[in-house]
Amino acid sequence: MSKKVCSLLSGGKDSTYALHKAVDFGYEISCIVSIKPIRKDSYMFHFPMVELTSLQTESMGLRKVHHILSLSGEKEKEVEELYYELSRIKKENDFNTLVIGGIASHYQLNRFKTLAEKLSIDLFDPQWGANPEKYMYDLLDYNIHFIITQITTYGIPIEYLGIEINKEIIDRIIEFSKKYGFHAAFEGGEAETFVINAPLFRKGICIESYKKKISDFEYSLLLKNAYLCDNAKSTILNS
Repeated sequence: MSKKVCSLLSGGKDSTYALHKAVDFGYEISCIVSIKPIRKDSYMFHFPMVELTSLQTESMGLRKVHHILSLSGEKEKEVEELYYELSRIKKENDFNTLVIGGIASHYQLNRFKTLAEKLSIDLFDPQWGANPEKYMYDLLDYNIHFIITQITTYGIPIEYLGIEINKEIIDRIIEFSKKYGFHAAFEGGEAETFVINAPLFRKGICIESYKKKISDFEYSLLLKNAYLCDNAKSTILNS
């Protein structure tokens, strides 16, 4: 039986890469689901700029199978809500596999496994268990172009907010992760990302935003404008 997948897409580097790997494996994309939690401290779902996933799916020619869901973001309740939403979507766009982009969070993996079992489908997590340092370079080698949209930990310079991440920046992030003890691929939520270009994108995404300080070690991008463009870029505006 061929794999028809529903891919969870937050807009960040990990879920975008997982979707691409599903295509590499020859799986058919039956649906894409993006989740906008009402609570910003959701245990399961990435929050910043998730609404811009509509530009990503438009760029990939998959807008018609894209669903953006609003869930509570409350611990455990959000998983149950997702189960009911996926059950509904499955009746419209049948799929037999759920694609996720987890690397090391057993909390998330265990809940997605339970969710898949309840839906009687398989789970596909292509980067699970990857070495976080090598994985960051693999993303660049695969041509996943991404920016950091939010910083929530000490040790990641604000200068990296909103600029496209390159090898030199990853070199420094890895150094800082060893010095300050955060996960080099941000699996602990130390930072959030957004992909502005990738192999399946027919056009890039241009973003205009401001930097905002939330607290001593927390910074975020405030979006002003985002649109499809020929040459993806992120522009930081003066506040």
